[in-house]
Amino acid sequence: MAELPTGTVTFLFTDIEGSTKLLHELGDDYADVLAEHRRILREAFSAHDGVEVDTQGDAFFVAFPRATDAADAAAESQRALAEGPVRVRMGIHTGEPIRTDEGYVGLDVHRAARIAAAGHGGQVLVSQTSRDLLDGHVDLSDLGQHRLKDLTAAQRIFQLGEGDFPPLKSLNRTNLPVAANVLVGRDQELEELGALLSNSARLVTVTGTGGSGKTRLALQVAAELSDEYRDGVFFVPLAPVHEAELVVPTIEQAVSVRELAEFGSAEALPVLDNFEHLLAVAGDLSAFLAEAPAVKLLVTSRAPLRIAAEHEYALEPLKENEAVELFLRRARAVKREVTLDESVAEICRRLDGLPLALELAASRVKILDPPVLLERLDSRLALLTGGARDAPERQQTLRATIEWSYGLLEPALQLAFRRLSIFAGSFSLEAAEAVMETGLEDVASLVDWSLLKPSGEGRFFMLETIREYAADLLERDQDHDRFRDLHLGFFLALVEEAEPKVTGPDQAEWYHRLGIEQDNIREALAYACDSRDAERGQLLAGSIWRFWISHGYVEEAGRWYDRVLGLGEETSARARARALFGAAHVAENRSDMKLALTQFGEAIELFRASEGSADDTRWLILALTHVAVASTEEGDSQEGRRLSAEALELARSTGDIRGEAVILGNMAHQQTVEGDTSGAEELLAQSLDLFRAVGDVYGVATSFSDLALHAFRRGDLEAAARNIRESLGLSSSIGDALTGVHTLVVASGVALAREHDDACARLCGAAEALSAANGFEIFVLERRLIDETTEAVRDRLGDRFEAEFSAGSALELEAAVELALTSIRPVALEDTSGTHSA
Repeated sequence: MAELPTGTVTFLFTDIEGSTKLLHELGDDYADVLAEHRRILREAFSAHDGVEVDTQGDAFFVAFPRATDAADAAAESQRALAEGPVRVRMGIHTGEPIRTDEGYVGLDVHRAARIAAAGHGGQVLVSQTSRDLLDGHVDLSDLGQHRLKDLTAAQRIFQLGEGDFPPLKSLNRTNLPVAANVLVGRDQELEELGALLSNSARLVTVTGTGGSGKTRLALQVAAELSDEYRDGVFFVPLAPVHEAELVVPTIEQAVSVRELAEFGSAEALPVLDNFEHLLAVAGDLSAFLAEAPAVKLLVTSRAPLRIAAEHEYALEPLKENEAVELFLRRARAVKREVTLDESVAEICRRLDGLPLALELAASRVKILDPPVLLERLDSRLALLTGGARDAPERQQTLRATIEWSYGLLEPALQLAFRRLSIFAGSFSLEAAEAVMETGLEDVASLVDWSLLKPSGEGRFFMLETIREYAADLLERDQDHDRFRDLHLGFFLALVEEAEPKVTGPDQAEWYHRLGIEQDNIREALAYACDSRDAERGQLLAGSIWRFWISHGYVEEAGRWYDRVLGLGEETSARARARALFGAAHVAENRSDMKLALTQFGEAIELFRASEGSADDTRWLILALTHVAVASTEEGDSQEGRRLSAEALELARSTGDIRGEAVILGNMAHQQTVEGDTSGAEELLAQSLDLFRAVGDVYGVATSFSDLALHAFRRGDLEAAARNIRESLGLSSSIGDALTGVHTLVVASGVALAREHDDACARLCGAAEALSAANGFEIFVLERRLIDETTEAVRDRLGDRFEAEFSAGSALELEAAVELALTSIRPVALEDTSGTHSA
């Protein structure tokens, strides 16, 4: 492909007019006609230095270094097509677009496409800027000023060559306001809304939170559909209207009739903008539609109208790539050299993809570079001010647009809105009822007002920009601390209920519940620390240790344990013991066995000193077996055996089957360290049976992982591969990153033995990178294996090793697991199945 021109570039857009009709007329011959059309155009483009930027279906987007080249190519191709059945419309426009890896972005690209779309088959339209550069090179006819469907100001359009054509498809017969900028993204929304209005829907309401871009989208939909409405499309701004009786006169004035009855036979599309404060008169729209059967209504509102004819279309924030494009466009309008980097992407994520927030943030780039702007976003409502002076007052700051919605709520709903800001991330209806005394009706109403959003599974969330506003209001309420206290109590109760169940048959369900509540658990812990509630803070952090460790939250867990243990020792023995137990697991996963021994040891003394409940005994058994392993790792095998024996006797005497399974697995590890591998495998088999008996998927997956390592060490690759498959399948099913990462180490060794050298190098890289990313330490036996495997595959691959290892380091766990499952199969099986290792 030729290099795309830069600097001043002339664009040529083309497409076939009536392609669908032509397809029906020509049938099977259409493919040949389309191919001939493409050949003719490409020959003309190539002959005049045109470079194809994009081709979709029957449409071309071509860039030329000179306007004269584009005009000559257009004229030449139209002459060649003149005798055939294909009628192609073309548009030419010159500008200085921004060049990207994918092509071009900027207003000039949209303008060229819009100019082409305004024409008819066989017609070539030319913009004013291109006309000025052509300077008599070709014959041009002045078609006058035309508003194009991008809604920007009117453009003077010229026609290349002779020919009589119908009037251009422009917006000369409408009152749709001129937009300052073209619409960014929203292609899917435009298509879906257009389809609704083109089919049976009589009234479509675009709902969404303030600043989500409802008005701009509705205007663009109306512009796109303007050709379908003989009597026009009309914009009716209702935000300034505060009296219900003024709604009908406002509509009459906008559509230029004395009374709406005159509209009875019209084919028109009024756009009623900002209806949310006028919901009391929504019923009048039903009567109007009944009297005007060819009229359709497009409404924007922060809440649905709740009338029979309504089809609600809830507008979501911009997709991430669209948000980035919008931010960059607006930022470059005030500071051209802004480039895409991680800070820009993070700004767009933090602003929830809300167009208004993005535009306000982009306006700040003139004085704050994106990395500095990102640092200040913690107080986004104060930062995002100073919008365009010609924007409505309520849209000049983010706070103002949210206040507009808040002010329309009934007092009871305002109270519910403030209270629900306590929740971080998402929340369940159960939590809203129990903690915030907020029921289904209030939640449903706030969803209607676009201040809450459903997220599936019966859960709801606030966009962070909205939550910040609500939380600021709640901080001024006298009940603020009471509700934060209730929030902490609710999630402590949840975690304590989950703790014994995450090792049983409902493990996957409880892991999932803990996973979706992590933001709320963090919020509860933060309040416990801020209010110096050491008792509940230590209980909460201590009770969730298993989820944190197995799911890769090791580093975060370490920070929480430092905070809650730093609150002091004036707590119950049970609370402090649990927190120390969790902290010791962090130390253990960091291979800091000395610290682990100290913390486990203190926890043991506290568990012994507590009331001696069955629950405390279960924790004591686990602490004893962990100290036994740590002692063995530190070289004190005798102490390790003694503690294991004590733990095993206690587990069996109290009927703690799972505790016994853990102890036997740990004893297997101790025997392996001491060199008794056959005895270790026997203990692992017993441990596996016990884990299965209690339905502990995590324990079963860990047992299979350990058995895979033993099978590999004794050269039984089939058994090793079988155990790896079992372990990875089970650990993946519950999101257990810890077991998954450790099993990748064994898989790398099997991949090497199977001669999947590239995959082996990638697995080595993945295991090392994922261990570091999740805060896991690769333990002694596995460290020895991965070091041996890495050196061996480095020797085999030579110069290729670094590239493969680096590629593996970039893999996510799911992709690494897929690679492992493929690469542990024998080469012969790979060949017969038609797949190959990466």
